[in-house]
Amino acid sequence: MADKALTRGCNNSRMTTFESTRRRFLAVSAAAGVGHTLFPGALLGLATAAAAQTPAKPEEEAKLPAVTIEMIEQAAALSGLTFTAEQRKVMIDGLTGMRSGVVEVRKLAMPNSVPPSLVFDPVPGNMVLETERKPAKMGLAPSVAGLSASNEEKIAFATVRQLGELVRTKKITSTELTKLYLARLKRYDPVLHFVITLTEERALKQAADADREIAGGHYKGPLHGIPWGGKDLLAVKGYPTTWGAGPYMDQTLDDDAEVVKRLDAAGAVLIAKLTLGALAQGDLWGSKERTFRTRNPWNIKQGSSGSSAGSASSVAAGCVGFAIGTETLGSISSPSTRCGTSGLRPSFGLVPRTGAMALSWTMDKIGAITRSVEDCALVLHAIYGPDGHDLSVQKAAFNPDFTIDIKKLRVGYIKSAFDMDAFTPPAKPTDEKDLAAYNQRVERMKAGYERQAYDAKYASKALEVLRNMGIDLKPMELPKFPYGSLTAMLQAEGAAAFDEMTRSHKDELLAGQQVFDWPTTFRIARLYSAVDYIQASRARTLGMQQLTEAFAPFDVIVTPSQGLQLTATNLCGQPAVVVPNGIRGDDAPPSPNNEDGALQNTGGPGTPVSLTFLGPLYGEAKACALAAAYQQKTGFHLLHPKI
Repeated sequence: MADKALTRGCNNSRMTTFESTRRRFLAVSAAAGVGHTLFPGALLGLATAAAAQTPAKPEEEAKLPAVTIEMIEQAAALSGLTFTAEQRKVMIDGLTGMRSGVVEVRKLAMPNSVPPSLVFDPVPGNMVLETERKPAKMGLAPSVAGLSASNEEKIAFATVRQLGELVRTKKITSTELTKLYLARLKRYDPVLHFVITLTEERALKQAADADREIAGGHYKGPLHGIPWGGKDLLAVKGYPTTWGAGPYMDQTLDDDAEVVKRLDAAGAVLIAKLTLGALAQGDLWGSKERTFRTRNPWNIKQGSSGSSAGSASSVAAGCVGFAIGTETLGSISSPSTRCGTSGLRPSFGLVPRTGAMALSWTMDKIGAITRSVEDCALVLHAIYGPDGHDLSVQKAAFNPDFTIDIKKLRVGYIKSAFDMDAFTPPAKPTDEKDLAAYNQRVERMKAGYERQAYDAKYASKALEVLRNMGIDLKPMELPKFPYGSLTAMLQAEGAAAFDEMTRSHKDELLAGQQVFDWPTTFRIARLYSAVDYIQASRARTLGMQQLTEAFAPFDVIVTPSQGLQLTATNLCGQPAVVVPNGIRGDDAPPSPNNEDGALQNTGGPGTPVSLTFLGPLYGEAKACALAAAYQQKTGFHLLHPKI
């Protein structure tokens, strides 16, 4: 499939040259005693990078420096391989030809919207998907007592179900709701920095249309007339789609994202494009010259976490009815935890990503951030299912049912994630001159342990509450598997998605320029070999098989929201429902750093904690049912910050 795609973009003479050099490379590699699948991608990166401080323009590619024995030696060292001097010598021609092929592919100038020809599928071969789509079965009708357009504070923090009931019964209009939320966005954005673009004109027209439709008896359902905000990696025609990043602040796209189209069809009203950390990393966005950090409404000196930074912050602050976020490796879970919102990360391949920025084609997922789990389910029910464009989307059904008997669910909990061993300091150094540094390290470790131990009390209490609800909890553990070692796949895919940005040095315009930010990560990922990516993909298959087996005895698994499970389930595709699990008290250990906007400024008194309910692949419905029941029992989702 890849060869066909390449043929469509290149003329026949170019293909002939590429095929010739490819075959020559395979031949010389074999002659050198090195299988062609072992050649490290590091060499290609080193050879290209050696050209100059600025990248070569297409017409200048011929001026790239010659591939040398020294380059091959350096590349081999980076990839943990060794070649003899003679082997390196006979590889030069083949590597030069391979680089020429790479140059030809670069001339295709592929936009971010073009996916790879290979489609990730997390479904085990023996899994039978439920495909019949059914109406959502909700719980008891919500109370709307005391809710009216004149009481902004209560309306602002009402759930989608409550807002929908008010709109349906014509006790409030969509236009009134839209104007209320737009006013709040404008009022609190200078403090929380959660808006990139208001879609006010579009929103007021949609709201007026919704009011006319409802008045005429054409009610579309519980999202009809409800104002919402979308993470600004979703394309919206007529408005900038900035991806939160300096190089793309003036970018406009020609069509609406599929999720936007589906919410339009449900009658929901888009009022804002919300912030995301630049290119879906963290909560820092903007350009190098004008940088913003989206804030946590519970403590405005803290960032909201990310990358669905504005989505979680705006929901928590009562500034939208609901929001859409995305997750690749924690971008719904983390800001939902920080801001005390409910978040639903669906199974990989449930919601089409057409018209959404790609970071990782094999890990990106679109989900909802709301005030209640029922709200999350309503939104997901409106946006899931194949669209004919995103080929990763399965025909699986999402049929939420909040009327089921939760006591009949098979529920596990990751025992080790709830356990806290006693703090054990590392061994003291033998050299006295190292003692001061050792003592500082121990103090930091002890403070971190105390914060974890404090939060663990909330997690343990949750298990007690669930047992009192009649849930028979069974201990379980995740397979011992190096999931973290596979995240280089994400980094490599991200580097490919933003290849041109790195080569053109536009990455220097991004807000974040620390060693852990995308610019450095993408540069490093370019030296990750294709062979190692494929080996990681094969290892991922093993991990998926093991995790599927571990989940098989359970309908739902309960866990703290961080830890190994976050990496494992994002890689393997399982869904997660994140719910607020209380507010840290005045006795909570302080934040590691109270400096305004500091990356380490997290936690501390008066900030939320969370709990996660995991499901097997496409098992969102039962995870939602148990999470919603827990939410109704505890009422933590009803708490909101005083901004």
